[in-house]
Amino acid sequence: MNLIIDIGNTVAKIAVFKDKDIVEVFYDSNQTLENLPDICAKYAVEKAIAATVIDLNEQVSAQLACLPVPLLWLNETTSLPVENLYETPETLGYDRMAAVVGACEQFPGKDILVIDAGTCITYEFVDAAGRYHGGNISPGVQMRFKALHELTGRLPLVSREGRRLPLGKDTDTAMREGVLKGMEYEISGYIMAMKHKYPELLVFLTGGDDFSFDTNLKSIIFADRFLVLKGLNRILNYNNDRI
Repeated sequence: MNLIIDIGNTVAKIAVFKDKDIVEVFYDSNQTLENLPDICAKYAVEKAIAATVIDLNEQVSAQLACLPVPLLWLNETTSLPVENLYETPETLGYDRMAAVVGACEQFPGKDILVIDAGTCITYEFVDAAGRYHGGNISPGVQMRFKALHELTGRLPLVSREGRRLPLGKDTDTAMREGVLKGMEYEISGYIMAMKHKYPELLVFLTGGDDFSFDTNLKSIIFADRFLVLKGLNRILNYNNDRI
């Protein structure tokens, strides 16, 4: 079995895989990884991969150092099953690349746009030949609400939950609809622009924020909240097969 450790900005996700299949997913603190010993005791893991977008503290580093199996760290030198055309691979967030690998594993030989809606919204493109061309980074939903509040003098901090109207009738509904509709139009715009250039394009939506929006492109969209975990598992297996 494979142990997958995905340390994000707000939470750590730990998954156990058997071959390509998820056995169980755990959510843990990205500051402690306190559940890691129990997970290792519960499952007979044979190898592990870890990736992080934050600097690790001493407690987390110690937990990872105590793993009873070999640990592969995902970084710019890790061998990948796709060709990385990014000009500065050392600055590329591991989650962006892992999501691309996860999508390619499910639909090899396809042009794919991966949209990850989390703390930020990222857009990644990999072509049918398995070449990752790069992508774009945009503010996520909470970042947009906080920016409206913190970078203005009087606008309140609004939650995404609440009354929604096509056109706001007060400040709260105007801000809520402005942020959420703005994100919807942004995402739809990316999809339509890429679809125009790559007619056989497939789209993956992943990340912590769920979006439901009306579009005539729904038939090409696949929602997969575990895409990054699946990509990390694929990278681990790929490197193990090369040994």
